[in-house]
Amino acid sequence: MTKVGIIVGTTRPNRNGEAVAQWVHDLAAKRGDAEYELVDLKDYGLPHLDEPNAPAMGNYQHDHTKRWSEKIASFDAFVFVTPEYNHSIPGALKDAIDFLYAEWSNKAAGFVGYGVDGAVRAVEHLRHILAMVSVATVQAQVTLSVHTDFENFTAFKPVPAQEERLSLVLDQVLAWGGALRPLRVA
Repeated sequence: MTKVGIIVGTTRPNRNGEAVAQWVHDLAAKRGDAEYELVDLKDYGLPHLDEPNAPAMGNYQHDHTKRWSEKIASFDAFVFVTPEYNHSIPGALKDAIDFLYAEWSNKAAGFVGYGVDGAVRAVEHLRHILAMVSVATVQAQVTLSVHTDFENFTAFKPVPAQEERLSLVLDQVLAWGGALRPLRVA
């Protein structure tokens, strides 16, 4: 069965990412078509990139990197849940991606962005970053607005149409994750 990591892309206190990622996980798990797992960057305590060797070498020195590597390597595909900070992704998410290389390669990713404008600029940046580590990103994405999908800008209450959008993202992530499997095996 395809294994999909749902990555909470921020470590900020009082973040909305946990609620959004839980929503993604709950809806995905009901589908029964893959194994879905929440992956919270906060649980890994990754500092700014501190490995002495280039990630492409795969010669990790630190336990936190080895633990992160093992987790990411276990997945076939990902759904990144990210806010938009200053028209881009959070620094913690960028660092988490930069720690590894081969563990990301030949896998698929979809996106659930949230913020004032649905995090569209953050997701565009994330697409470029992931392309450099050989992640195939899907076309569909969920764009959650603090104006329509959050009560008082904080309590996550997505409009019903967002479920359909998420279903499309998951369909594409699973299709691409499966299609890339022969490349991961090679």
